[in-house]
Amino acid sequence: MDKTDIKIIDLLKSDARQSFVEIGKKINLSEAAARRRVQNLIKNQVIKRFTIDVDTGQGASALALLSIGPNMPVPRVAKELKAVKGVDVVHEITGQYDICVLIHAPNIGEINRSVDDIRGVNGVSTTNTVIILRSLR
Repeated sequence: MDKTDIKIIDLLKSDARQSFVEIGKKINLSEAAARRRVQNLIKNQVIKRFTIDVDTGQGASALALLSIGPNMPVPRVAKELKAVKGVDVVHEITGQYDICVLIHAPNIGEINRSVDDIRGVNGVSTTNTVIILRSLR
């Protein structure tokens, strides 16, 4: 990955719907070169997915910090957590906790149900949950 790839990634982070022509113009590449570079970034799994962030002003979000028991593989627990209703993203992390989970739900009651389900996953020993009040992007 070089400086041009980093510029492409930055452009796509700000607007993933940009055409290859637009990307090329912004960084002095042809449409074909921009397309080829994006395809290589996808093929090499630098770009894993294209997604959208939606803020309807409704719902609730929380972060749950989890400790995993010493005899349980963290990746196995992380995979199981991804299947819990309301869980949006699962991060394996360093520090005091092993996993950080981002939860989205229609209301705090549903967040609570998701946390209860998370606590029921085999290997989760402790949780520390915080409700997100506001997000700045």
